[in-house]
Amino acid sequence: MTRIFEPHCHMFSRVTDDYLRMAAAGVKVVLEPAFWLGQPRTHVETFIDYFDTILGWERFRASQFGVHHVCTMALNPREANDDRVNDAVLEVLPRYLEKNSVVGVGEIGLDDMTPTEERCMEAQIQMAIDHGLPILIHTPHRNKRQGFIRCHEIVQASGIEMDRVLLDHGNEETVKITRDTGAVQGFSIYPHTKMSPERMVQIVLEYGVDRMVVNSACDWGVSDPLSVPKTVDLLKAAGVSEDDIDTLVWKNPVAFFGRDGRGSEDEWLTPPDMDRKKLFDGNSVLRGQDPDGDWDREPV
Repeated sequence: MTRIFEPHCHMFSRVTDDYLRMAAAGVKVVLEPAFWLGQPRTHVETFIDYFDTILGWERFRASQFGVHHVCTMALNPREANDDRVNDAVLEVLPRYLEKNSVVGVGEIGLDDMTPTEERCMEAQIQMAIDHGLPILIHTPHRNKRQGFIRCHEIVQASGIEMDRVLLDHGNEETVKITRDTGAVQGFSIYPHTKMSPERMVQIVLEYGVDRMVVNSACDWGVSDPLSVPKTVDLLKAAGVSEDDIDTLVWKNPVAFFGRDGRGSEDEWLTPPDMDRKKLFDGNSVLRGQDPDGDWDREPV
């Protein structure tokens, strides 16, 4: 079975069956970027609780189903425009960037491409430089070409090394923009928007897998946490070599997010502790059910 590092999924919004299916499909690690929750948060304390949940409960919850969980922390671009919270969130972020399971700064970037978004993006790139972390950049869903170019301009001006930059939500057009920049290109595989598995296969056949990663970006909306395993199946059917597939879905994300000593291939290939008798802050994923039951089978 192909080993998979899923480099962008918002498991805070997913259910335990998703973890079971992902583990059964070969997912060894999930990376959860800080995100927005579908409606605006109006107080910095709600961000703090959310950050603490990703670092604590969600990491524990993933381990209970045999999956390692790491994350990136940031003020996301969608909420960067909200003056009720933006500066306060930027103020608390540095303490989270010291945590061992935080392997990068993200999602940062642009959404509506406003001056405020750019200011917050620049501030967080500097935090990444200060903490020696890579950055995960959300590129706009509208005006994709313009947004990619502007994100790239901001990154270049910051002075961060380009091999520590992941420009996400790419497509056929953006490959041509970023392929020679030195940045890693991310492609979000979605059921009906962004990038389909079939289109991703064609990109790999044309450009190869150097400095590329694929992800599901699954969240609270219509999305599929098994998008990466499904893409792997199509790549195999198209004749892409096992080594290239392993590079795309394992070696590339492991190299990008594991370079700073906050995780490693050896650690992530070692199954996490799945003792279901353990509790997190007095809580269990079993909700009172027998911890010796058969919880490892994939749901029907």
